[in-house]
Amino acid sequence: MTRHALQALAALAGRELARFVRQTGRLVSALVRPLLWLAVFAAGFRNVFGIAIVEPYDTYVPYDVYIAPGLVGMVLLFNGMQGSLAMVYDREMGLMRLLLTAPLPRWWLLLCKLLATALLSVLQALAFVAVAALLGTALPLSGWHALHALAAMAASAAMLAALGLLMSVHIRQLENFAGTMNFVIFPMYFISTALYPLWKLEESGAAWVHAVAQVNPFTHAVEWMRFALYGKDPGIAPWVVLGVGLAAFVLACRGYDPRRSFATLGRQGPPGGPA
Repeated sequence: MTRHALQALAALAGRELARFVRQTGRLVSALVRPLLWLAVFAAGFRNVFGIAIVEPYDTYVPYDVYIAPGLVGMVLLFNGMQGSLAMVYDREMGLMRLLLTAPLPRWWLLLCKLLATALLSVLQALAFVAVAALLGTALPLSGWHALHALAAMAASAAMLAALGLLMSVHIRQLENFAGTMNFVIFPMYFISTALYPLWKLEESGAAWVHAVAQVNPFTHAVEWMRFALYGKDPGIAPWVVLGVGLAAFVLACRGYDPRRSFATLGRQGPPGGPA
């Protein structure tokens, strides 16, 4: 049983990696988006946003250094939602129905999909870190701090992949994907500490934005990576990331119960047909 489970993990991860390799534009788009923010947005606002000496920093830091963990989070976020799109596509093509009838626990099969998506996210994020270093924005990657930051990156990637998996339960057709994502990706990214610290929001009087950013799981993912890079205590951020990821995965497993969601999908008619 263990051998079959590992074979399923290798097969699903290999399929996702092979599909990613064939889609060369996917890596380019994953890197261009945050690099544009780093090269253009950060350069334009370098002298507008002053980053004070607050945790986890021991001195003043340039704005591009501050937003670098947030841009890593951007790569993880977009790829996690891209994994959601792949799940919707596989379901419409009937591949998910075949996958979930395999003689393995449903939760394991979905976990394999989640881990494959998270692996792709981490690889793309590491590629961004390397290119950012070549552009002059080097992150403090040394010693156990680098291992802690890598663990934070992997856990954040898994959490965002789990949220994407949960999203795919409720997105019935590909036509509905773009609109749904606009209500998920942009609020999660902009109402967080990816681009500005929480104290800036509080100082500017944006009380409701400050409050939402505090409970945004993406904020805690970014802060965990940020604090890990500097060897500081990330507080509750790891627990929030791990807790949200686990809860989203459990709910996604319930949603992908063939006796529930696929029965409901069957009653709705084929994709593109009448409701």
